[in-house]
Amino acid sequence: MWNISFAPLIPTSLFTALAIATVIAAIAAIALKRATGVLRALALAACLIALGDPSLRKEERDPIKDVVAVVVDKSASNRIAGRAEETQNTLAELKRRIDSTPGLESRVIEVNDLDGGADGTRLFAALQAGLADVASNRVAGAIMITDGVAHDIPLNASDLPFKAPLHALITGRANERDRRIELVEAPKFGIVGREQAIRVRVMDSNPGAPARMKVMRDGAPLSEMDVAIGQIVRVPIRIEHGGANVVELEVAPAPNELTTANNRAVVTIEGVREKLRVLLVSGEPHAGERTWRNLLKSDANVELVHFTILRPPEKQDSTPINELSLIAFPTRELFGDKIKEFDLIIFDRYANQSILPRLYFDNIVRYVRDGGAVMVAAGPEFASNASLATTPLVQVLPARPDGRVIEEPYLARITDLGRRHPVTRDLPGGETEPPTWSEWLRLVSARAQGGATVMGGPQDRPVMVLSREEKGRVAVILSDHAWLWARNFRAGGPHLEMLRRVSHWLMKEPQLDEEALRGSARGRAITIERQTMADKAAPVMLTSPGGRQKIIELKEAQPGRFQAVIDTDEIGLHRIADDKLTAFVGVGPENPREWRDVLSTTELLRPIAEATGGSSRRLVERGDALRIPNIVMMRGATRYAASDSIGLRANDQSIVRGVAVWPVFVGLAGLLLLASLLVGAWLGEGGRLNRQQRA
Repeated sequence: MWNISFAPLIPTSLFTALAIATVIAAIAAIALKRATGVLRALALAACLIALGDPSLRKEERDPIKDVVAVVVDKSASNRIAGRAEETQNTLAELKRRIDSTPGLESRVIEVNDLDGGADGTRLFAALQAGLADVASNRVAGAIMITDGVAHDIPLNASDLPFKAPLHALITGRANERDRRIELVEAPKFGIVGREQAIRVRVMDSNPGAPARMKVMRDGAPLSEMDVAIGQIVRVPIRIEHGGANVVELEVAPAPNELTTANNRAVVTIEGVREKLRVLLVSGEPHAGERTWRNLLKSDANVELVHFTILRPPEKQDSTPINELSLIAFPTRELFGDKIKEFDLIIFDRYANQSILPRLYFDNIVRYVRDGGAVMVAAGPEFASNASLATTPLVQVLPARPDGRVIEEPYLARITDLGRRHPVTRDLPGGETEPPTWSEWLRLVSARAQGGATVMGGPQDRPVMVLSREEKGRVAVILSDHAWLWARNFRAGGPHLEMLRRVSHWLMKEPQLDEEALRGSARGRAITIERQTMADKAAPVMLTSPGGRQKIIELKEAQPGRFQAVIDTDEIGLHRIADDKLTAFVGVGPENPREWRDVLSTTELLRPIAEATGGSSRRLVERGDALRIPNIVMMRGATRYAASDSIGLRANDQSIVRGVAVWPVFVGLAGLLLLASLLVGAWLGEGGRLNRQQRA
């Protein structure tokens, strides 16, 4: 392409002023002098052109292809009811047509509902990011293949990163149906033993008769009820235990509905005990008594009731009872009337001295089997005739003394079973052999009768035994020398951590359960963890919100703890289950926007598409055949859509590859032209004067 350009030898403002003056002078010369005035005007023009330094330019240009953004919705709602297949088939055909059109290239931008951690489908954010490196005058348009449910639609077309048509090709059908359950109010915490209310609403695109809703707690059926469509329903839930109380709400599917992924909601209510009530009964005073008291008093959530038996019934002296400054042990009140109010009963070096009648030991046994917890911190008395093992409590004790007390230094070691148990696994100092903590000096010789021996001592005797008894739990520590760790004897040991774990396991802390299945999510990654006392963990079944199932093999991360980490492309509630346990993990936000409305629609994207001259249309109108519109390139149009085609803007952009420049008014040719015009003007003026003189 040829063109002419100027590069004035003087400042542009001065050149402009001279040009105006030259034009005025040329017009005056022509008007006053006529024929000779034309020569003067041409001479002035030549001088002006010489100052402008004109040149001829020839540019070599290569055309640039226009870019068509194809936004592909891969969110969860666009993967149901055959929409994913429609999307892939449409994408393949569109890409073929675009790439075969001269001057066009396609840029595919995929949108996942987990991208960026945002809640919902963000088509336009992905579009802007995908075209960030493309100049706006190269964009021929954008085509979105989606179900029409987007959550970041701009209010105005001016907010788009280009000035070209936007077209929406909608998957799905016009007359779809879906039923979903919506959480209106869900508590995060609840007091153990009290009720919390969950408020839910069942929504249906084709409302009719009430829907049947099931309520489950911790995997066990709780209740069923009929729920009117669109009406808020209050579901009372009693918090049975501390830790996670998992409540499942599931509504029966509607006929021919799109998906049942949003027919279920799970609410995890963290059970919080108002106060953990602990009864500590100490026998004769000893050095370890303060260790227990300090541990329990340091926890603000523990309400401690502590009694020490200072004056057993057999002790005889002449002091009148009304002059003693001792409190009588309230056996009837503690072990009869109010025993169920305690979360844990600890017998610390307690000897059976006829203070508690047999009836009260029977009450303690029932208390344990009904869900209570008992710990026995044993000393030499446990091996004597006054041992608790000679009372009815022996029915739930997992260790029985053989009458001997071992008096020698020894290291309490974590057993193989203990390395798999959450109470003693990773106990600081016990991960090495031998352990790095200090010795104890006394052990009550006993044999385990059940439960799990998690710490052992000399002569293959147990040091700590943990056991479940029906609904309750029992722990026996067969040494009264844990206080040596507290006194930093020979560098001490983790007495606080050990005793805290034992106490919390007895009070049913979920994180310390021997058998547990847990799930957690971070971004796209789901971490599955199985705690078990077995040598191996069975595979688990992972069920996605869309109903897809996958068997996951777990690998041992450490003894007793098996783990797997997998990536997912679906937001919502995932179910994890093996042959015994079930857990749930939510990927993305709770109650995600993606599942609130899964009905495909052309109306949400229609305003913004038509504002750009584009269109919003369904890919399937009748039957199952896809109607993919033809692609037409257009210039200078205001509407880019027809019934069977979509238009794209032709920008005709190019890149300059080279420039050739030829100066016009320099050198000998310019000098001769300027001199000729000046001489011609001078000769013409001289001839005119001679004629006037002769006349």
